[in-house]
Amino acid sequence: MLVRLLYVSRARPGHTAQDIEDILQSARHHNLHNGITGILCYGGGIYLQAIEGGRSAVNRLYRQIIEDPRHHDVELLLYEEISERRFGGWTMGQVNLSKLNTSIVLKYSERPEFDPYGVSGKVSLALLEELMATASIIGRA
Repeated sequence: MLVRLLYVSRARPGHTAQDIEDILQSARHHNLHNGITGILCYGGGIYLQAIEGGRSAVNRLYRQIIEDPRHHDVELLLYEEISERRFGGWTMGQVNLSKLNTSIVLKYSERPEFDPYGVSGKVSLALLEELMATASIIGRA
């Protein structure tokens, strides 16, 4: 059974660009071997991530994320059974939230800075789908 999980978290104070690269590298290696696909958005100290795959694999990965010291204030935004993947082309695609086009952000947010803590999981997922449609996601693997 396939599921999709969407969560948001805050980076620990003092996180660096290298921390993000380490997360992406680890995710791409781990996810490839566990049938997990998804996308990681980051910016302004916030991570927004969609994870797709088998229920057990996704649940194990989310548990690891919750325990990862690089994340805090982890909140589950969406968890659903799915019939097909939306992010199947990425072992872990990436988007820098701080570089999003303001007009795209305003379509889904009250302010020009996207805050996943202040919108529903469905709204965050819609933004991710738009980013995919506009080729804003990098790191296809």
